[in-house]
Formats: sequence, C-alpha cells, structure tokens
Amino acid sequence: MSGSIAQAFAHNFLGQSPRWYKATIVGFLILNAVVLFTIGPVAAGWLLVIEFIFTLAMALKCYPLMPGGLLLIEALLLKMTTPQALYDELLHNFPVILLLMFMVAGIYFMKDLLLFLFSRLLLGVRSKAILALMFCFLSAFLSAFLDALTVTAVIISAAVGFYSVYHRVASGNDPRKDSEFGDDQHLPSRHHEDLNQFRAFLRSLLMHGAVGTALGGVCTLVGEPQNLLIGHEMGWHFGEFFQKVAPVSLPVLVAGLVTCVLLEKLRWFGYGTLLPDNVRAVLANYAAEDNAKRTPRQTAALLVQGAAALILIGCLAFHLAEVGLIGLMVIVLITAFTGITDEHRLGSAFKDAMPFTALLVVFFAVVAIIHDQHLFVPLIEWVLALPMDQQPGMLFIANGLLSAISDNVFVATIYITEVKQAFLAGHMTREHFETLAIAINTGTNLPSVATPNGQAAFLFLLTSAIAPLVRLSYGRMVWMAVPYTVVMGSLGWYAVSYWL
Repeated sequence: MSGSIAQAFAHNFLGQSPRWYKATIVGFLILNAVVLFTIGPVAAGWLLVIEFIFTLAMALKCYPLMPGGLLLIEALLLKMTTPQALYDELLHNFPVILLLMFMVAGIYFMKDLLLFLFSRLLLGVRSKAILALMFCFLSAFLSAFLDALTVTAVIISAAVGFYSVYHRVASGNDPRKDSEFGDDQHLPSRHHEDLNQFRAFLRSLLMHGAVGTALGGVCTLVGEPQNLLIGHEMGWHFGEFFQKVAPVSLPVLVAGLVTCVLLEKLRWFGYGTLLPDNVRAVLANYAAEDNAKRTPRQTAALLVQGAAALILIGCLAFHLAEVGLIGLMVIVLITAFTGITDEHRLGSAFKDAMPFTALLVVFFAVVAIIHDQHLFVPLIEWVLALPMDQQPGMLFIANGLLSAISDNVFVATIYITEVKQAFLAGHMTREHFETLAIAINTGTNLPSVATPNGQAAFLFLLTSAIAPLVRLSYGRMVWMAVPYTVVMGSLGWYAVSYWL
C-alpha cells in the first residue's frame, strides 16, 4: 500500500510532465537551500532567477505557475524575500494586474468583431510580406497610444478564432459550436500538413505583432509603463517625450519594419510561411456563410462590439481611467447590450487571463527577490563609475540585458532613481541626465525583445491559449526574435551612443 501511495504522489506531482522535468524541479528545490546556506543569498538569488527562466522556457511541458510557484514558496520560507515585499511589489504593479483581469476579458467579448475584421484583412491581402508589415505597423501604432498587452490580446483573440475555425472544419465539426480544437486526434491525416503550415503562418504573424508593440511602445509617454515613470521623473509632457526619444525610437521603428519585410521575403528564422490554399478556402467559406446567415440580432451585436471598441480606443487614448477599469466598462457595455446575462458565459471570458495573472504574481515575487538581495546593484554602480561619454551606451546595454531576464519596469525604476540621485548630488549636468534617461527608456524597451520574459506582451503570448496550438515555445520565440533583437539592439545602442 505504501509503495502505491508513493507512486501516486510521484505521478500526481506536476501531472503529465516528463519524469526528467519533475526530477529537475525537485533538484532545484534542494539546490537552492544548499547554495543559500553555503555560498550566500546573492548566489542563491541569481540561481533562482535562472531556474524561473527555465520554467518559462519549458512552458509547453508544464505551465510555469506550478513549478515557478514552488520555487517562490521556497524562497519565502528561506527568507530570500518577505510576503510584505511581494505585496508591495504587487501594489506597485496593481494597474497591470487589473488590466489582465478585466481588459483581456473585455477583448474576449469582441471576438466576433475581431474575427469579422481580421478575416477580411487575412483574406484580402495576398502578399504575406505586406500582411506581416500591416500586422507589425498596426501593432506599433496602436501600442504608441494604447497598451501593449491590450494590443497583444486582440491579436491572440483573432489568431485563436482563425485556428479554431479551420481545426473544427477539418475535424468535421461545426465551427460555430464549442468543441475541442486543441487535440489533433480526430483530425484526418490529409489535413496535418496544411495544419502545420497554418501554425507556422500564424506564428510569424503573432511574432511580428508582438515585436510591433515594442517598436511603437518606446516612442511615446504612454506607450509603456516605464515611459510614464521616466517622463514623470524628467518632467516631460507627451510631445516633449516623443521629441527627446525620437532620435533613437524613429530610426529603430523604420529598421524594425524593414526587418519585418526582409524576414518574410528571405524566409529566415521561421518566417515566410504562406497561408495554405485549403485553409484560405475554409476561412473564406466560413466568412461567406457567416455573412449570409447573419441574423439581425447578430448584426446588432457586432454594432455594439464596434461601438464598444471605439469607446475603448477613445478612453485609452485620453487615459480617462486605469486600463483595467476601462476593460471592466467594456465588459458591462457589451454583455448588457448583446443579451449575455448568465454567469457561465460571463465566466468563460476570464479563463484565459487568470492563469497568466497568477503567473505574473509569481514573476513579481522574483522581482522582489532581486530587489531584496540587491542583485543588480553591482552592475548599476559599475555603469555609473564609467567616464561620462561611455555611460549612455553602457547604460543601454545594461538595461537591455537586465530587462531580458527581469521586469523592464523594475529595471527602469532602479536605474532612473539612481541616476536622478546622482544628478541631484551635482555629479552630472541636466543635458547628460536627459541623455541617460533616454538610454534607460530605450534600453528597457528595445533589446528586451530577446526573451519572452523581457516584455510583458511576449510573456503573455508565450503563456496564452494560442501558444501551444501553434507550437510557439520559449526557445522558438527566442529564435524568431533574434533578427529583431540584433537590429533593434545594435541600432538603438548606436543611436544612444552617437546621435543624442
């Protein structure tokens, strides 16, 4: 009996994950305590950061919340951080949590409108390069005024819609009725090749869109949370922020869009896959039937969703309230005027965002450990000790590297605080202070596309419902981001070093 119970515990631990993965997590938990008590908290802190990145990289083996959560529970028990420090970090980032709770659910209720609009874009533009450019540019433009996570949620919702339609039709199911589309078991073998090609097609569009959010987000005061923080510390208004950052942000934006087109034309790094003809035919037939069978009630629902989308854009553009509260308003408006009144249908909208919200809480616990153990302090002190002419370029690199493994808002907060203290102490001029502020802003925004944990939008994409469907793993995201990282990082560094 005892043997069977032990086997049951071993089997239940992290569920269907491979045995080697389970053993690795157990090894991490043992190793952390050993390193903490033998080498010290700094080494244990860096080890835990690396281990958490590993859980993100293995997201398709096991959702990172469970193994990452175990690592962070252990860190709290070992007093590498405290519950109060974690709570303070969550309070500081509460607008992001609020956004995920309500805005992503609000986008869910717009899925019919998004499928309607994006299907016309997807079917109307035959050139993959032009289609990719449109995805990248529109994501950049919207992210400059809205929120990158909101823009990413829109793209994800549209991609899930397209995938579910084709998968259900290919499996012989009604695409308008809820049915399983994450399992290929009932998919006829003749459709497997088209499905794999469709996955590659969607992967490339999703990556172009995600990179677009970084290209546009760096440009304006409201594009990313750290922009607002830095602008506040510098006393820059919207127009002044745009003007100060433009020598770096605009050349990088142009280079990023050119890179998008070249990747599609050259078919490098997993890009360039075309939409299969059979998939195009299925989506076209679905759109045609949808138009022909649309009832007045469905048309009215589309009009309500369209009106809610316009209200959403207006409220976000003028920042009338926190993004999450605007999302809650969208939920109320759409559900109230489209006949959605039962709790079950309402609850379905929240199931995609809540796992990522919980994972983000674990991620902020990692940030709390970094803060409490002062893991970044030696690098900050080293950069600020360099000659002034070298500081902007090295600050850009340091911010990029740290943002790629941590939270870019956290990194920006630490660096702008340290730099401002040096300025107030009289160690630099106002002009040099502004140059360093621009380096911090662009450094936390541009090179951080290198990894999914460097940008919240990338991490959201990695852990979303679409990632396992299109086989978008951590490693594949890193590989597909390489050309963008090289172009955006190198040009950004050159502009910060020589054009400011």
